[in-house]
Amino acid sequence: MSPDTRSTQRVSIALDSRSYDIHIGSGLFDDPASWQGLPESADALVVTNTTVAPLYGAALAQRLAQRHRRVLQVALPDGEVYKDWQHLNLIFDRLLESGCDRKTVLYALGGGVVGDMTGFAAASYMRGVPFVQVPTTLLAQVDSSVGGKTAINHPAGKNMIGAFYQPARVLCDLDVLDTLPDRELSAGLAEVIKYGPIADVAFLDWIEGHVDALRQRDRAALTHAVQRSCEIKAWVVGQDEREAGLRAILNFGHTFGHAIEAGLGYGQWLHGEAVGCGMVLATELSMRLGLVDAAFGARLTRLIERAGLPTQAPRMDIDRWLQLMRVDKKAEGGEIRFVVIDGPGRAAVRGASDALVADVIRAHTPPG
Repeated sequence: MSPDTRSTQRVSIALDSRSYDIHIGSGLFDDPASWQGLPESADALVVTNTTVAPLYGAALAQRLAQRHRRVLQVALPDGEVYKDWQHLNLIFDRLLESGCDRKTVLYALGGGVVGDMTGFAAASYMRGVPFVQVPTTLLAQVDSSVGGKTAINHPAGKNMIGAFYQPARVLCDLDVLDTLPDRELSAGLAEVIKYGPIADVAFLDWIEGHVDALRQRDRAALTHAVQRSCEIKAWVVGQDEREAGLRAILNFGHTFGHAIEAGLGYGQWLHGEAVGCGMVLATELSMRLGLVDAAFGARLTRLIERAGLPTQAPRMDIDRWLQLMRVDKKAEGGEIRFVVIDGPGRAAVRGASDALVADVIRAHTPPG
């Protein structure tokens, strides 16, 4: 990864004493500016997974050796199915057996699972140690590494156990996307696409014109997609860090999507695949509530399809769908609440009857 500081972009998350920057560009591992101003400590622990460690573990450790006396590593099994208490404890085991103190800096080198688990471990170890996000998937770069949501899954629901805990920095090195499998790239595009209908219809127009370039990993297109996604998320998180109101719009497609993930078994569908399908269902719900027209629904469904994402829901008993969605974090008093499109570029959170939700699901479930 050769440094190219001219291409580095920065997006700031404004949260008073918890503010931090997102660096976006190529060659960030080898750019000294990437590491300036980060917390000092004798020890560092790189949390990664068994897929990413052989690709980028040594490069990151080499850079961190210039900042820390000891650079430790723990490589978790790769996959959403391992985002649980048992594997979270592997991080704590490494910290404790190595005698790491409360100044130890954790580095999350991986996708959304690694980032969420590292952040939760950092929030919990000795009641809080600093951590840095080094996301290696498009999905993590545009969404999960930004904003301080950290969590593990429970068999009854996704991301139900966690904490809000902000990183010290996010380093989005676009070079790492060169090794990302095509399926994972498409999954990341789901989280890029969602920002258009909820907040920026001009960005939605841009994505439609560049989705093929994004799938072909055009560097200029990826740079803009990551930067604009992070700008929108930074704007939302800066106003509502703990999801008391506005931040809920970032969960467009996620109520349906989380039910797909939990209902099929974590890892059967990638998170972005479930969100892509979930956006189709949420848009159908928006149409049936009279908020958007059929043309907009067809437009968004076509874009999701062009991104290589599923637009048909998996076959699952309707009662099971409803049961899973009732444990969604937006549910209130047992009522399922959904992020809907309240006109192109605007979103809102609305309740819907079980009968209406069932009709939406059936409309997008293949017969058989």
